[in-house]
Amino acid sequence: MQRGRSGVGQYVLSLVRALIPAAAEHEITLFVLEQDMPLLEFASGPMRLEAVSERHRPPVRDILWHQAELPRLLRRHGIGVLHVPSYRRMLWPRPCALVSTIHDLAPFHLAGKYDPARMFYGRVVARRLAQRQDEIVAVSKVTARDVESLFHVPASRLTVIPNGLDHAQFRPGSQALAREAVCARRGLTGPFFLYVARLEHPAKNHASLISAFSRFKAATGSSWRLVLAGGDWHGAETIRGLVRASPFAREIDLLGFVPPGDLPDWYRAADVFVFPSLYEGFGMPPVEAMACACPVLSSRAGALDETVGSAAGLLEPLDIEQIQSQLTRAAIDPAWRGDLRRAGLSRARDFNWDATAKATLGVYMRAAARYPSPDATHVPWGGSPHQDKVPTHSLAHGPGTTL
Repeated sequence: MQRGRSGVGQYVLSLVRALIPAAAEHEITLFVLEQDMPLLEFASGPMRLEAVSERHRPPVRDILWHQAELPRLLRRHGIGVLHVPSYRRMLWPRPCALVSTIHDLAPFHLAGKYDPARMFYGRVVARRLAQRQDEIVAVSKVTARDVESLFHVPASRLTVIPNGLDHAQFRPGSQALAREAVCARRGLTGPFFLYVARLEHPAKNHASLISAFSRFKAATGSSWRLVLAGGDWHGAETIRGLVRASPFAREIDLLGFVPPGDLPDWYRAADVFVFPSLYEGFGMPPVEAMACACPVLSSRAGALDETVGSAAGLLEPLDIEQIQSQLTRAAIDPAWRGDLRRAGLSRARDFNWDATAKATLGVYMRAAARYPSPDATHVPWGGSPHQDKVPTHSLAHGPGTTL
């Protein structure tokens, strides 16, 4: 779960929370890395938490734990269905019914997204593992099509279940109060564009946004700022170098990782949310911003067209002049911002974690029915130090990068 700092980590936390009511009928086991236990403490009681040693956190050891030790744990606990919430930790052994969530197949679309070893694993090894799964959850139609065509998994074993949204957390609110809560401490005043994404180059396309913002500033003399929220990832130093090289570097703010509890206030505080990503398997930040009544400009790359629909202003991710034009229009046209705000609020209502959890539970049941076990009377979720797992009538989630 990368200590909850990744999109997959937030998916795990949100889905576990939404599945708590199911624990009244199914036994749910979470395998959790020791240092991640506090993140899932809210599920203790309704669900069983099994600690996994931190020595299994490094990627190679994590994979070995999934493939060698986890199958033994699944048999020992009588788990009928294992749910791995990321394709990188799918199991080859078949000790029980296997379910996995695939968020995207970015390695097939973006050269250099990861280091060579991870690219090979994503393109070659994960394909073989995917074919071993009983059921696969894809978070978008685009991802489902990719899994079918690139991993050669039959459509009969694929279910599209969009990510949900916590409407109690992500909701409209006072911009003034939000700015007092999160901007004042950083001395940030005036209107600003916000981009929430880890500092990953080139996939998140900060380079085009920084260039377009600099051109926007030079052409308009506007007082608008650019705020980049997200922790360092592959290529972060390249992005920081681009900021330093901009003639408007003093008007570009790098927030670093923003705690999930602060995110809604950042969305409410922003005047416009921008999302120029080169590829997404779903794209949660634009939906979160919409739910907080922040106007959104978004790329339509990957599944983003499916996710944001017509509720966002279009960004052509590789067309710097077009991005500059959209930034300019958003800054000078309050009526357009109002239209985007209303459209976004309506679009955000389509996403709900309770619906996502209900549909996911149905996938567990279908997988369990294909893999009958006379001893299964509970449903656990299983995974590695970054996963969660689920059995026939027992759900199991494990640590690592799986649910």
